[in-house]
Amino acid sequence: MATEIITTDDLREFKMELLDEIKQIFKEHNGQPSKKWLKSYEVRKILSISPGTLQNLRINGTLPYTKIGGVIYYDYADIQEMLQSRKQQLSMFK
Repeated sequence: MATEIITTDDLREFKMELLDEIKQIFKEHNGQPSKKWLKSYEVRKILSISPGTLQNLRINGTLPYTKIGGVIYYDYADIQEMLQSRKQQLSMFK
């Protein structure tokens, strides 16, 4: 079994490469969740809303959803779209 010596320069280089990769991942996701489909608890956490408010958004058609086997999923793009349209509506009243 061959032995390889790792120097502090090697560790420093590894650290810089790792940090660059992490920064690239954050740029690609732009602070967005890496999943396309989110569960209710994730949506409530993102929007800081109660379960009842999320249910109202579903009932009145403000936020589209998909239900599979009793689990409700929300498309992250739909959440962004809802927030953007709400933002535009509010700017009209100013």
